[in-house]
Amino acid sequence: MKKVGLAWQILIGLILGIGVGAVFYGNPAVQTYLQPIGDIFIRLIKMIVIPIVIASIIVGVAGVGDIKKLGKLGGKTLLYFEIITTVAIIVGLLAANIFQPGAGLDMNSLEKGNIDSYVSTTEEVKEHSFADTFVNIVPANLFESLAQGDMLAIIFFSVMFGIGVAAIGEKGKPVIQFFQGTAEAMFFITNQIMKFAPFGVFALIGVTVSKFGLGSLIPLTKLVLLVYGSMFFFVIVVLGFVAKLAGINIFNLFKILKDELILAYSTASSETVLPKLIEKMEKFGCPKAIVSFVIPTGYSFNLDGSTLYQAIAALFIAQMYGIELSIPEQLSLLLVLMVTSKGIAGVPGVSFVVLLATLGSVGIPVEGLAFIAGIDRILDMARTAVNVVGNSLAAIVLSKWEGQYNPIKAKQYLEDIQKSA
Repeated sequence: MKKVGLAWQILIGLILGIGVGAVFYGNPAVQTYLQPIGDIFIRLIKMIVIPIVIASIIVGVAGVGDIKKLGKLGGKTLLYFEIITTVAIIVGLLAANIFQPGAGLDMNSLEKGNIDSYVSTTEEVKEHSFADTFVNIVPANLFESLAQGDMLAIIFFSVMFGIGVAAIGEKGKPVIQFFQGTAEAMFFITNQIMKFAPFGVFALIGVTVSKFGLGSLIPLTKLVLLVYGSMFFFVIVVLGFVAKLAGINIFNLFKILKDELILAYSTASSETVLPKLIEKMEKFGCPKAIVSFVIPTGYSFNLDGSTLYQAIAALFIAQMYGIELSIPEQLSLLLVLMVTSKGIAGVPGVSFVVLLATLGSVGIPVEGLAFIAGIDRILDMARTAVNVVGNSLAAIVLSKWEGQYNPIKAKQYLEDIQKSA
């Protein structure tokens, strides 16, 4: 297996998982035996994410030691995130208006999924204002935030702690060394856990296919194709253009992230690749201070794939019910999505939750989401991969914007990857 690269191992696991799920469709034994394997893999990743984020941010911020520079970086980061996610929503709205995926669809041919588990969470999101997002960034209880995996609160504390460490000068050096060692140890553990990734992918995708079957895709083929096509257009054209402005070839980014993209797609979880994204973007010429701040923050504020999908899904349901949304109503939908999609990435089924909280504001029946619940996992895989590309590119763009990108280091790392391929 050593001669087979990790990307190929994960791909093989994905294909075998689809095969097993298809053959044993509807067999509860698949979930009984495979689900624990997938759960263990996801838990292993979650176990190391928070220590890596905390250690990396503290070391990076302490290295900068200038609160004005950090404030400037934070402002630029949020501005960039808002622009890119707004473009993603617009692309989704345009795609749904042009191709009309829900027009003329017979709802009787569709199976309804259960969305009850999202409803209680949705009530909290409906009360979630843009101001609340910023208030909740400050943790009332750090240990509670750590236990809940509240990434924004964890980032805020880590930044403040890093500033404090930098302010005490020589006394802070042992603290920096401790967290530097912690980060390096966690990255080592990450590399060991990644060896288990093919088995985790095999189990997770096998359970998904055995539960929903490939047949559930057929009535909604047009929606699936449109979502995937729009994602492809957004990554190649929109993010490709942004990358070109930053002096980067988007396809070189794909080469660097091939393992992570396949893993994120297979597991439909961005968390599984967060540690490796931080590590790889550092190797690709981005400074630790920027990477460790931008990428974790992007997991809450820069969900390009998720916002694009939400725009398409909202109009799909409206078209399925024969509801014509005017331009002002679509603009209203855009504005609501811009607010509700921020700062709630830790919520399970975040895209469904956001849609449930949003659809009613423009008169779209929320029960329409039950018709696409069965294929949401397939769509979630695509939007997760797009989120990964978007956040990786954001680290490069902000590094360039701050004038701290190292093109020589990036070129050397890319050459090393090409040689090892």
